[in-house]
Amino acid sequence: MPFSAHEDHNLPLQKFESMLKTNDVYFFDSEDFQEIIHHYLNIGKVSLAKKALQISLKQHPASTELKLLKVEILVFENHFDQAENLLEELQFLESTNEEIFIQKANIYSKQDKHSKAIELLSQAISMTNDNSSIYSLLGMEYLFVDDFLSAKNAFIQCLSEDFEDYGALYNAVYCFDYLEDYDGAIEFLNDYLNKNPYCEIAWHQLGMQFGYKGRHKEALSCFDFAVYSDDTFVGAYLERGRSLERLKRYNEAIENYEITLELEDPTSFAYLRIGKCHQRLGNMELAKKFYYKTVYEDPLLDKGWIAITDFYYKQKNYEKALHYINKAINIDSENVLYWKRCAKINAHMSLYIEASHAYKKTLELGNYELQTYLSWTDLMLEHYDYDVAVNYLLQALEFYPDHADLEYRLAGMYYMLKEQSNGDFYLKKALEHNFEEKETMEILFPEVYNQEAVKNIISSFKNPST
Repeated sequence: MPFSAHEDHNLPLQKFESMLKTNDVYFFDSEDFQEIIHHYLNIGKVSLAKKALQISLKQHPASTELKLLKVEILVFENHFDQAENLLEELQFLESTNEEIFIQKANIYSKQDKHSKAIELLSQAISMTNDNSSIYSLLGMEYLFVDDFLSAKNAFIQCLSEDFEDYGALYNAVYCFDYLEDYDGAIEFLNDYLNKNPYCEIAWHQLGMQFGYKGRHKEALSCFDFAVYSDDTFVGAYLERGRSLERLKRYNEAIENYEITLELEDPTSFAYLRIGKCHQRLGNMELAKKFYYKTVYEDPLLDKGWIAITDFYYKQKNYEKALHYINKAINIDSENVLYWKRCAKINAHMSLYIEASHAYKKTLELGNYELQTYLSWTDLMLEHYDYDVAVNYLLQALEFYPDHADLEYRLAGMYYMLKEQSNGDFYLKKALEHNFEEKETMEILFPEVYNQEAVKNIISSFKNPST
């Protein structure tokens, strides 16, 4: 016998699932069906949502809300043509139903037709007084077309109608950040906090803005308020610790990082920052202990391995530094930062072949920094590997044309190879581009620098009239 979904205070969902098991037919009102369908969609059980929808439309064939749910499922399954046809039918019947325009906009968005989606959402706004969710959707569409100014305004409009929409708050601040309008973000967040003074998220974001501007005392005050508003807010403790570090209040920073370890599972970031603070306080054993904890907690965090490597490097314990950077490379052989340090450490240990391999690897991974070329070619010079050095210096000039540091080295290398004309050519170019750096020749190539012909070229640039 059919019965109401609300009979005996039973939930509609329980009644519906009971109906599926027994093959009985129970009656539900349209709102109950909507709740059931939304439930299954939210937990990813699309087949059950479709089953509920099929039954619901038999019981309520004229329900616009249920037909809109059908549209939602069709869009989810990329049946855009069917969805659009159904929406056209609905719009003919209800031309001012904003949900129809929202669903049409969703279809256009999924087809990367964001301008059309924006147009439809703008129309939908005029059809209802409950616009917060529409402004949020509009903001996302503007983000898709990189119109951050319009996106920002849309999210701010969303917050003006629902100041507890924290997703819109985050997105608005993201737009300010992208536009590098930190002053605008500060003004916006202060206005927001006047309406919602105990919002820990807004205090946290305001602190971040002050941090970007280097105003660390003000940032610290904001993170204090964030913690006062929610004393379990891990992100606020972490940023408060960072602000205290920047103010060189390392012991207080450590206290804040340690609070995060108590509130949640330990994070590699907190361990790393504690290690950094101890190192700055001169607590070397404690620093080392927390660096070890960092890489144990997250072996893929490159900053952890770099911290350990740099720790030993600064202590001139190059063997230990090399040991840990090699461990890091074994975990991630595509990390340029690892190979740069590997090259530097091997060079310090006079391991020329290993250092050269590491420098070459950094270039292969796309790191074309000037200092990489200079350090490697200087190492080649020490080992009289002039031919190879010339090839890489010429390659470097493609990235850094007319750079005197490279040209002085090229000149010296060519002179060492007895290629006088090439040496003269690059020496003159180097002197032309930066005469003051001529000491590079004297330091790296003293024998060449003392040659009469070389001195004459340098002198001619010093005294053009002669």
